[in-house]
Amino acid sequence: MSINQILPFISTAIMLGFTVYVFQRYVVRRNLAFLYWGIGLAMFGAGSFAEAYLALAWNKWVFLVWYLFGAALNAAWLGHGTLNLLVKKSWVHVVTLVLVVGSLFATYLMLQAMPKLDTAVFTTDKPISEQYGTKALDDGEAAPAGAQTITTTYRGEEVTAVRGLLPLGTTVRLTTPFFNIYGLFTLVGGAIWSAYLFWRKRIMPNRVIANILIAAGALAIGFASTLTRLGYGQYLYFGELLSAVLMFIGFRYAARPQPDEAVTQETIPASAD
Repeated sequence: MSINQILPFISTAIMLGFTVYVFQRYVVRRNLAFLYWGIGLAMFGAGSFAEAYLALAWNKWVFLVWYLFGAALNAAWLGHGTLNLLVKKSWVHVVTLVLVVGSLFATYLMLQAMPKLDTAVFTTDKPISEQYGTKALDDGEAAPAGAQTITTTYRGEEVTAVRGLLPLGTTVRLTTPFFNIYGLFTLVGGAIWSAYLFWRKRIMPNRVIANILIAAGALAIGFASTLTRLGYGQYLYFGELLSAVLMFIGFRYAARPQPDEAVTQETIPASAD
């Protein structure tokens, strides 16, 4: 088993502890931000567990969990928790409804795609992030070494494509960027903005550092996910592990009591302790 197949097991263990920690905060504080973060982290952990499982054996429902929760939805729900602390609650309720409907629609599209999976291409020799999607080759572009290719009609043209589990043009793949962009923008943007507010007021230095760590963690998984879509899926698992570690440290560091903590309460993800 390669290191890329081991990393998801480590990420799963970290995310399990992280998720329990955040849900405990929600039970105590009754702050919806913790509920949304907990949902996002649970999705993150489910995706990591699915990766670990698929490194050992094939199961179509585990693949559904991996793609739906690990690749599509978790970033959006994490970022939504941050949005809950940054904008008026009336706006959050509207966006929450849109996110719930969008998540259900993505689930429906994923279920529609399940009978079309090209399971013959699956192998435990490669991470699932390197074999989940069929990719059309540009004119003159060579297929990666060892890749299986297929000639098919796509958008009215005959193309050569590297075979993947999800066929070309699978609709659910078109929804993924919207969830990831929303999540990356709200989580990273919110963390950076919050760090700036605390830095400007020269208060709670732990919150400045914590938000920087959270932003760095979100950027790590965002960058790794982008590389995966470009065909470099071997970096995804390391990016997920780095993201889990940085965000967990950030959340824990934010919870450390500070002498001036009672002076102000800022609407930031790291401030809800």
